[in-house]
Amino acid sequence: GCDSSLNLTSQKATDAVNSIFRSLRDIARVRMHMKQFNSIHNPGSNTHQAASYNPLLKQVVEEICNPDRPDAVDIEHMSSGLTDLLKTGFSMFMKVNRPHPGDHPLLIIFMVGGVSISEVKMVKDLVATRKPGTQVIVLSSALLTPHSAVELLFATDRPQPDTDI
Repeated sequence: GCDSSLNLTSQKATDAVNSIFRSLRDIARVRMHMKQFNSIHNPGSNTHQAASYNPLLKQVVEEICNPDRPDAVDIEHMSSGLTDLLKTGFSMFMKVNRPHPGDHPLLIIFMVGGVSISEVKMVKDLVATRKPGTQVIVLSSALLTPHSAVELLFATDRPQPDTDI
């Protein structure tokens, strides 16, 4: 609501900052139902005082490439054919392990809202060190730059997260 710095008032600046924090809270609220991927903030501990940032994309890729392979809590396998549906049906009567995303030699990640070049490199490096031989394809609705990421925070026509999931 401000076309130049000459028209900037304290109230307009406060409204803009409040709008940004409202958007960030809405995004966090969407992830509240998740058990494993509900936060990107690590507050630290008594031994390690510094708070740190753990990107969501990094958390997901680390879980997929985890060599211990526990059942992924927030990653769900979707049955895709008759054979998978039969296996899912029999799993009610027998102990059948769900497929793990790390089982496949091809990993396709689609990021809604955009992905930055540094995130793509992070995914490439993580998969190369934790799951060599796996091919990764990263797709996205946009390629983010620092400028475009900030623009999205201030955009008035951006999509609002659906908090009724």
